[in-house]
Amino acid sequence: MATLKKSNHDPRENHLISALPNDVQERLLPNLELVHLPLGNVLYESGCTLKHAYFPVDCIISMLYVMEDGASAEISVVGNEGILGTALFMGGESTPSRAIVQSAGHAYRIPGAKFKEEFSRHSEMLMLLLRYTQALITQMAQTAVCNRHHTVDQQLCRWMLLSLDRLPTNNLVMTQDLIANMLGVRRESVTEAAGKLQKLGVISYQRGHINVLDRSRLEELSCECYAVVKKETDRLLPISNSLNL
Repeated sequence: MATLKKSNHDPRENHLISALPNDVQERLLPNLELVHLPLGNVLYESGCTLKHAYFPVDCIISMLYVMEDGASAEISVVGNEGILGTALFMGGESTPSRAIVQSAGHAYRIPGAKFKEEFSRHSEMLMLLLRYTQALITQMAQTAVCNRHHTVDQQLCRWMLLSLDRLPTNNLVMTQDLIANMLGVRRESVTEAAGKLQKLGVISYQRGHINVLDRSRLEELSCECYAVVKKETDRLLPISNSLNL
């Protein structure tokens, strides 16, 4: 993880930060540090105390539950709509999940103590983060239902749509091995599902690069889980609508 001193990025590229009143932003911004997060970088492991909260701007972070035998499955994703570090302001300080960078990019991080200090002021930040947490819980619950009841084809569509919502382009840089790890399925299943989408002209895939050619068709092929999560996020975080989440 590299700290960057100069960049074209702005903390307000993160939708939560941009939604905060000016006085709250003025207190937060001096404590924010821009960091580059490479693909596959682990930000924290299960049970570890969180030292920082992260506000992504152009990266995606996955929260995975890892079993004793090493098998894993994604339980939620966080991008420029949110924050990684809800355990800090919820009082738990740690979680049983692993946080890993799914799509490389940048994020602003803040020390846990400074973050909790602002949350404890009971300002607009408190209510905003609580609404975001409710949206995150909806995503986790819907992911669990999706993994249990829907096909790998549908899960892959949902996963790509959630990723696209958190990126400025229609391109995903992701190997099939990593996708299989996120979905908790065999690599062969991902290969087959991606092949079907490519034949339909929905995506093009080559050497870990997925280019979504027909988003509308992708939404049609997805199960209802994506729409449920999107609708609840828009309801709880209206700022997402104006920023084209």
